[in-house]
Amino acid sequence: MAGTEPRVHYLAGFSCPLGGLAAGKPRVLCHEQEVFLSTGSEFVYVYDQEGGLLTAVYRFPDQVWHLQLLALRRALYVLCARKGIYCLSLESPTRRSSSQTDEDKDSEVSSPVITVDPEACVLPDTTLCAFTVHDDVLVALVQGPAQWKMQLFERPCPGEDRWPGGLVGEVELSTSTPPAGAPGKLTSPCFLPVLCCVSPPGSRVPRGHPQGCGGFMLEEALFGLLFGADATLLESPVILCGLPDGQLCCVVLKALVTSRSAPGDPKALVKILHHLEEPVVFIGALKTEPQAEEAVESVLPCEDVYSDCLVALGHHGRTLAIKASWDKSGNLVPELREYCLPGPVLCAACGGGSRMYHSTPSDLCVVDLALGGVPLNSEQPQSDGAPGCLPPLLCPASLSICSVLTLSVLSRTPAGGTELLALSTKGCLMTCRVDLNSEMPGPTRMTTENAGQKIKELLSGIGDVSERVSFLKKAVDQRNKALTSLNEAMNVSCALLSSREGPPPISCTTTTAWSRLQLQDVLMATCLLENNSDFSLDQGWTLCIQVLTSSSALDLDSAGSAVTYTIPVDRLSPGSQREVTLPLGPSESGVLDLPVTMSYTLFYSLKEVVGGALAPSDPLEDPFLEEQPLDLLPEQEGICLPLSRHTVDMLQCLRFPSLAPPRASVPCPLGPAADLVDTFLETCRAPGSELAGPAALRAKYLPPSTASIRVSAELLRAALEDSHSGVPLCSATLQWLLAENAAVEIVRAQTLSSVQGVAPDGTDIHLIINEVAVTDLCLAGPIQAVEIQVESSSLADMCRVHHAIIGRMQTMVMEQAARGSNPPDLRVQYLRQIHANHEALLREVQSLRDRLCTEDEAGSCATAQRLLQVYKQLRSPSLVLL
Repeated sequence: MAGTEPRVHYLAGFSCPLGGLAAGKPRVLCHEQEVFLSTGSEFVYVYDQEGGLLTAVYRFPDQVWHLQLLALRRALYVLCARKGIYCLSLESPTRRSSSQTDEDKDSEVSSPVITVDPEACVLPDTTLCAFTVHDDVLVALVQGPAQWKMQLFERPCPGEDRWPGGLVGEVELSTSTPPAGAPGKLTSPCFLPVLCCVSPPGSRVPRGHPQGCGGFMLEEALFGLLFGADATLLESPVILCGLPDGQLCCVVLKALVTSRSAPGDPKALVKILHHLEEPVVFIGALKTEPQAEEAVESVLPCEDVYSDCLVALGHHGRTLAIKASWDKSGNLVPELREYCLPGPVLCAACGGGSRMYHSTPSDLCVVDLALGGVPLNSEQPQSDGAPGCLPPLLCPASLSICSVLTLSVLSRTPAGGTELLALSTKGCLMTCRVDLNSEMPGPTRMTTENAGQKIKELLSGIGDVSERVSFLKKAVDQRNKALTSLNEAMNVSCALLSSREGPPPISCTTTTAWSRLQLQDVLMATCLLENNSDFSLDQGWTLCIQVLTSSSALDLDSAGSAVTYTIPVDRLSPGSQREVTLPLGPSESGVLDLPVTMSYTLFYSLKEVVGGALAPSDPLEDPFLEEQPLDLLPEQEGICLPLSRHTVDMLQCLRFPSLAPPRASVPCPLGPAADLVDTFLETCRAPGSELAGPAALRAKYLPPSTASIRVSAELLRAALEDSHSGVPLCSATLQWLLAENAAVEIVRAQTLSSVQGVAPDGTDIHLIINEVAVTDLCLAGPIQAVEIQVESSSLADMCRVHHAIIGRMQTMVMEQAARGSNPPDLRVQYLRQIHANHEALLREVQSLRDRLCTEDEAGSCATAQRLLQVYKQLRSPSLVLL
């Protein structure tokens, strides 16, 4: 069989999409000289082999999934996706004649497209996936939300009303997995179930059905062993069903008919014969006895041929063969053998004898199951008692024809070969004549040239298999790596989300410092990411830092700006750190808007890690992968895990040139970038002359803006006793306020209680801390308090410092309140008076602001001056934080 030479004759070409037709849906049937063909689209073609032209083209409302022809009744049953089953009468006056001249054969003859009438739908159902017709009944397989269901109807005929006899019987099969897709949207399945009808010997089966009509007859011994005594006694046909999950099950037809009149256990109606563990793509029958060749050749057209072997093929090449055989005790038992054929299997067909043809993307192969077989009707079993009816190994023979999507066995040629009708992925309809001898040829002498060619073919095959194995190993490693990464990500997420109390396992801290870049002082933030967990941060992790600046204090209508930095985190093992430095300002306008809020988030990219692992492995090698749903990829981009938030305020940005060591080089604050004209005038100024800029004039002629805060000395001692024990209270308070400033070590070393600093824009800031006694607040006597006073010639800078101090005080008061500290007895009447005074000041502020909008320039100056005085009173209250 290895030396066979197939002869291919191309009949016609049909349109196909870019990349070729998809496997699983095309169908081809042949009866006499007529070919009925579907390419998986909405068209069904009728082709005349003798005339060599299309005689009709039927157009359906959706894709065509299955065809079955009843030749004697001239009826064609068509399964239309998401619509139902249509029945067409082939006796139409619009059909063309099959005769044509030689000139017509050379020209392209177009056939009219016949749009199928919706009334031709005899069984409407959007969930139908397969059907078969036997005698006067129609068996349909529908896919429900959870299970497959087999339904039995009276066979409808063309022109009859829909649902002529209604539902005769039904039974539920195995669990169904609906196709992936959007909820509520019907999606085309990747693999369709396979249905066929098996008839017992002697049953009344209409003759003249074309090959591939969906039914065959089995010998009595095999039929009884497979389907039981009930099916044999009832002489009932049996419906075989191959499901996409690999199950091969059967239902006795007459038992299904009586299931509605005498309902019982539905599981008793369904018998599972085998499980291939891969989608079933073909079910057929063969005649494997040694005398089968002569019997098949001598059979008359009116005689029936009984098959003695049932075969089922899986998508990846796993093949099941079942045959009645003798056991060691001389009893008839079903013999099951599994084989492994080259895959993926696109289609298959059984001839009249023991040969089965199956197609893969690279070749069309034939296998013979009669080799080594023992006749079943022999008077005695084998002498050794071993089964041995099926060959232990199948050796496919290549026919050197590739990319066949659907196949049908036509007939035997006079020379003893077989003629096949096939449709390729490019839409080519062709006949293939395979000259195979009835007996397997013996070993032939191999020449040097043949040996060299054979070696080249074997080496090429080995190379292809090795490349495929390497590719699959790479895909498996990639998916294992993705699973490992997902497991680590899940552990990190659980650790972060469950650590609300105590130190977090992964933290990010911030320190700030001034740096000189391109003749300008820039505030730099150093972010330190620490991994104190037991897990690593590998591929897919990114540290996202969002820097949000506040609106300018001098421009109330301006909005803050946000900038997000993304830093890939690669291999941050447990106990390691990662440091990132970012510029915070000033901006291009030379202004540093404070405070600045920095938010830290860990982002895990699902598409980066999982996307490559879920991508189709090799669509060229397995065409069914092209139909896999693309929405297996995660809908979300990734997972965000918030770490912490840090605020950089004016207290962290102050610089203290007067506190620098004598030999230390401290950069002089430049403030905003100077204009070139101002720089030129500065160089031309006479020595000893005074500055005349806005800042200098404001500092010389206007009093400094001040604000003060009073805090209970007892509250401060309780809050600072652990970290500042033995230090004067005023100095300890100043050290606490400047704890995140780079100059805190100098303040701690010199035990200072007041300090002169410089704001980012060059304005002086004076912090003064004194101990005072508040006499009018407590009934028991004066309250010892600490007064924190802020002075600056810039109102905006003074407000920023004041805001920073208040934020620290709020945090401290909340912490002490959680400890349960109680304030002393206070004079309530005095507090009410202070509160009333503040309410009056706030009402005056609103009134003054309203007047500023309506007065002219002369009147608005006095109003603005009064407004500043009121703000000063509000910033220096008579209350104390207790």
